[in-house]
Amino acid sequence: MSALTPDYDSDPDRFRTGKRVTARYARADLYAEVAARLRGHEPILDVGCGEGALAAAAFGVIGLDRSPTMLASAPRPSVQGDAAALPFASGRLGAVASINVLYHLDEPVLAIEEARRVLRADGLFAAATAARDDSPELAHVWRAEPSTFDAEDAAAIVASVFGVVEVDAWDAPLVHLPNRDTVRDYLVARLVPRAEAAERADAVLVPLDVTKRGCVVYARK
Repeated sequence: MSALTPDYDSDPDRFRTGKRVTARYARADLYAEVAARLRGHEPILDVGCGEGALAAAAFGVIGLDRSPTMLASAPRPSVQGDAAALPFASGRLGAVASINVLYHLDEPVLAIEEARRVLRADGLFAAATAARDDSPELAHVWRAEPSTFDAEDAAAIVASVFGVVEVDAWDAPLVHLPNRDTVRDYLVARLVPRAEAAERADAVLVPLDVTKRGCVVYARK
């Protein structure tokens, strides 16, 4: 099974479109919730930091991303690097977070093993991802492709490295899409080509509350 193809350098506006929709219309803040759990475990490494959403919600965050375009807008400190080969010594970090990132990797276990390596004793790991049946109200115009790290399998994958895990799952109408344009942008953020997203949005009755399904998996070293 192949991982999703990232386009953060070739088409960064797709990612930013998703950020704008979430910032304006989401009824919960995943980054704030994860930040609250990681408080007291600084320094925190944000693997796949993008433009720094976790750093905006928490203190003591070090960003890491392989995309120079994302890092150009991310707060410092940040470093370009690979999730499967972290440029940090073993046992140096208090927490490692990977929010909506591991499904981009062909072998997410390698990144989880690296996260465990760089954590100090009792360090905390957090990995968030969506479920394959996320956004069911849009199933007639969009369905998520199975990935290497979906919510259905995330706990077992993390447990294969850390052992005991804790799962914080969500299944609730957490995004309100008031009109056709916001549906279009929501679909664009999910890798639907822009022209096609506009056509699909025409088939959606608005306003619409979208059910978000997924989880954060937490584990301690």
